Amino acid sequence: MASFNKLKNMLMLAFDWILYSAGAADTCRVTVTQPRYQEADYSTHTVLLTCAFSASGCSSSPPQVLWFRFLTNEHEDLCTPGCTDDQKYKVHSSSGNNISLQINDLTVGDNALYICGIAFSDSSSPHSKQTGDGTILTRTEQHSNGKLVFMIIASSLLFLYSTTVVAFFVVYKLKPKLLKKSGNEDQRTENCKINSGRKIFQAIAQELQKQRYAEHCRQPDDLEGDTVYQNR
Repeated sequence: MASFNKLKNMLMLAFDWILYSAGAADTCRVTVTQPRYQEADYSTHTVLLTCAFSASGCSSSPPQVLWFRFLTNEHEDLCTPGCTDDQKYKVHSSSGNNISLQINDLTVGDNALYICGIAFSDSSSPHSKQTGDGTILTRTEQHSNGKLVFMIIASSLLFLYSTTVVAFFVVYKLKPKLLKKSGNEDQRTENCKINSGRKIFQAIAQELQKQRYAEHCRQPDDLEGDTVYQNR
């Protein structure tokens, strides 16, 4: 901001030097207003920077319109009042007190602070020569749709690849545990089958033993009956 104020004072001195032979309209007062920002799309090739001014106590003659461009540490005289490059810059005066600067063949290198100045050459009043606060012009860079699509596809593939690698890693880590668990379950199933077979065999063996024991217990009775019959 200090650099801008210093530049503005230099411009005022330049106005005084350029318009040293001004007249005596001492009550002339000029106010200049500019939009603070203006953004241009990358596809824009021509842009208009607007500037509006109001004048009181000044003559009816048209004022001089000057345009400057403020860079980092210096300023450039674009139109003072003639333009340094008629193909690149053109000044337009519309109805009323509206002025515009046309910039052709717009590039990113045209990003800068553009200052509009109004001066009534027939007045010696210090307020008859004023500048606006400047308009910051910003032209956005071009973003290729193809590159954007490529970036989206690449990001998606990278995500899928990462997900697949993580899934394989998890399966690789859990596979021994899963196999061990499956083996334990199979072993338990086999053990259950063996135990069940043993129980069935034991039940059959017990039943056979009971039958043999019952038959053994009935044999004396049968023998006694035969002996009695024979005696009789």
